[in-house]
Amino acid sequence: MISTISAIERDLVTEGFVRRYDTASTDDGLPPGEGMFLACSFWLADNYALTGRANDARTLFERLLALRNDVGLLAEEYDPRTKRLVGNFPQAFSHVGLVDTAFNLSRGVPVRQRPAAQRADGSDGERSVQERGRSTSPKR
Repeated sequence: MISTISAIERDLVTEGFVRRYDTASTDDGLPPGEGMFLACSFWLADNYALTGRANDARTLFERLLALRNDVGLLAEEYDPRTKRLVGNFPQAFSHVGLVDTAFNLSRGVPVRQRPAAQRADGSDGERSVQERGRSTSPKR
């Protein structure tokens, strides 16, 4: 994942936000250029948080939060040249990214620093509801 993050930073980050892909080198039938894709930018902030780069994660997250309109909504993309939200509006994927990143930042401890048993089941040490039910259910 760390190598993927490095490649994204090198090839897709522009003006502090992430592009979906390099529109100048990809023949997708559309003219080159589009806004910075907010879901991808939140994804990068998530990965910063989950790989222990908390300061980078918070900085990017706060930059993304600052893009919301007066009622807290986000579009699909952001154009840093014109400083405007562009694309589909409002965009659910951008908001899901916001919630996911807020959750990851609120956890405080990168996944790689938690004990292996917690990383494996994603439970942070809590047994799942099914496991708790099985362990306390009487045998028949």
